[in-house]
Parts: sequence; C-alpha cells; structure tokens
Amino acid sequence: MGTTMIAELAAIVVLAVLLVILFLLLRRIRLLRRGGVDVALREKRVPDDGRGWHSGLGRYRGNEFRWYRITGLSSGANVVLDRTRLEIIDRRAPRDGEMHPPGSTVLTCRDGDRQWELAINADALTGFSSWLESTPPGRSTGYRQAS
Repeated sequence: MGTTMIAELAAIVVLAVLLVILFLLLRRIRLLRRGGVDVALREKRVPDDGRGWHSGLGRYRGNEFRWYRITGLSSGANVVLDRTRLEIIDRRAPRDGEMHPPGSTVLTCRDGDRQWELAINADALTGFSSWLESTPPGRSTGYRQAS
C-alpha cells in the first residue's frame, strides 16, 4: 500500500467521523427546537455501580413520556414510559460521582416490571409530577409516590 492510498483512506475515515458528528449535532438541534425537558436516565440495576447514565430530552405525548437520547443515532424515542403504569417509588439527591446539575432530584420509577432512574431539575420535576398526577376523570394513573 502506498502513502497515497493510506492518505485517501485516512481522509475517508475523517470524513465519515465528521459526517457522524454533523448528524448528531443536527439531530440535537432538531430535538431542542421541538421542545422538551433535559433528563438524564438509566435503567436501575442491582448492584448499583453508579454507571449507565445517559443525557437526553423528555417529551410528554398523551399518556407517554418519551425520552430521546441526545447522542443516539435512532430517530425515535429510546424509552417510553406509560403514565397509566408508572409509579414513583423513591426520590433522592444525586450521589457523589453522579454528574447531575445542582438542585437535581433523582427519581426511581417503576413502569411494569422495569425500574428507571431519572435525574431531573426542580422545574422539570414539577412538570413531571403534574403530568403524572393529571389524567382524565375515571382513569387511573397508577400514581403512587413513596413517602
């Protein structure tokens, strides 16, 4: 392989990386323009090793809270939480080593048989709680909050 061919391959790799970065940047701009709340999310695991947090945007759509991972390549929601099955089972302050913004609250929620942790700021927490508690008359939200 000559140096010209290596240079061409390197240029192709650099171009591919730049295209992926451009795609992610455009995706983030598109998500931000549609609105939403900043939410870090992870699936709760036992034992808790403190890893697995991903930044994203959450949007409310009817009975669903749709979470979109900022750095993902998928155009659809990465996690969909259904408020008719969702319950908050715990809330806590961020632990040492968790890089959430000051004033964030970490909610542990159960949606069916899966548990999720959401790190959310105070304003977004108010909106999330209001959305979770509100539902048309005669329909249960399944909302139960740990005391």
